[in-house]
Amino acid sequence: MSSRNIKKILKESFWMAIDSIQKNKLRSSLTLLGISIGVFSVIGVMTAIRTLESSVASGLNVFAMNTFVIQKYPSISFGGDQKKYRKRKNIDFSQYQKLKSRSKLPVLISVAEGTSIRNVKYRDRIVKNYLELFGGDDGTIRSYNTFIAEGRNFIDDDIHYAKNVCILGMDIVDRLFPYEDPLGKEIKINGLHYLVIGITERQGDAFGNSKDNFIAIPISTFLNKFSDKRTTLSITIESSSEETFEKTKDEAIGLMRSIRKVKPEEDNDFEVNTNTEMIEQFSGFTNGIKLFALSVSIIALVVAGIGIMNIMLVSVTERIKEIGIRKAIGATKKDILTQFLMEAIFLSEFGGVVGIIMGIAGGNVVSILFNIPAVIPFDWAFIGLVVCSVIGIGFGIYPAWRAAELDPIESLRFE
Repeated sequence: MSSRNIKKILKESFWMAIDSIQKNKLRSSLTLLGISIGVFSVIGVMTAIRTLESSVASGLNVFAMNTFVIQKYPSISFGGDQKKYRKRKNIDFSQYQKLKSRSKLPVLISVAEGTSIRNVKYRDRIVKNYLELFGGDDGTIRSYNTFIAEGRNFIDDDIHYAKNVCILGMDIVDRLFPYEDPLGKEIKINGLHYLVIGITERQGDAFGNSKDNFIAIPISTFLNKFSDKRTTLSITIESSSEETFEKTKDEAIGLMRSIRKVKPEEDNDFEVNTNTEMIEQFSGFTNGIKLFALSVSIIALVVAGIGIMNIMLVSVTERIKEIGIRKAIGATKKDILTQFLMEAIFLSEFGGVVGIIMGIAGGNVVSILFNIPAVIPFDWAFIGLVVCSVIGIGFGIYPAWRAAELDPIESLRFE
């Protein structure tokens, strides 16, 4: 058979399939809906996760290279025994001081703790939205993967005397000092004056939130004015190199266990968090969502495939006489088989395209909510179309075969 004849048969079969679908709009729409839901569920979730994954590296890389953080609570927690974490002793300033004085391997040990505040003022300008206020020392800015752009960092006297000085993130500079240099000016936080001694480099956004919307004050000032019985500190430790990272971490864990009087047979009563571990935790969570979405999609697509088989079998029964006439005027079994297969594939593919469009649009709602770039998962869209073709052929082959095998004489007699 020449390629021209094949193209002619496919073209005729395609338009006959379209005509048949138009004649049974309700039945066809219900079948399309099943396919669309199945494809939408997996494409929507994959698009949303791909969108998050596109910014997760920068979003979770909150610490500098070769650093880890000792905290009372995990940095990321999906479920788990929260009561266990709450029962732990807080990490206080004296523990930090002991760890810092006894450690030999780290090149940097810093401390931080924060809270949310609002209504920070400079003259007649006010930051009404919530911002992060955190206390730290001379290493905190560096440990959070940023640097002083202008002015100076905290010094020992700022910490020792709990001075009312502060370092501003660029969002605060933009809102309070749009036309003047903030250095040497005083802002009001909770009615108290704080002298601006430095501003940090602009960092941008992560997960839809600005990383520049903060004010840093000395940790001692923070503990004096903003702490309560629930306040617990985070201690960031930086090793000298990647090669010494594990040794530095082991030393810090051993010292913290000794400082906090953890018995040898007991587990650590604190968390040790790294960028790598946080990314792995996030990936584990998203993998669970992917598996769930895939399961829902498979069920929906199998149900839709059964729907395609049913609609095609009904279609064959309703069109027995039409099949007989076509065979009587020269249509071969292959022509009939191709016609009904095209109908099944078209139903499946059209539903798949609708599902892909809806899935990409729905999944990218995440990019709008978190203010991150939209993503089009071309690989999953292609996989979706291939799966739809397989479903169309797999569930349409039996009805198409039944139609092709009908006896033309018996078909013409059918009433």
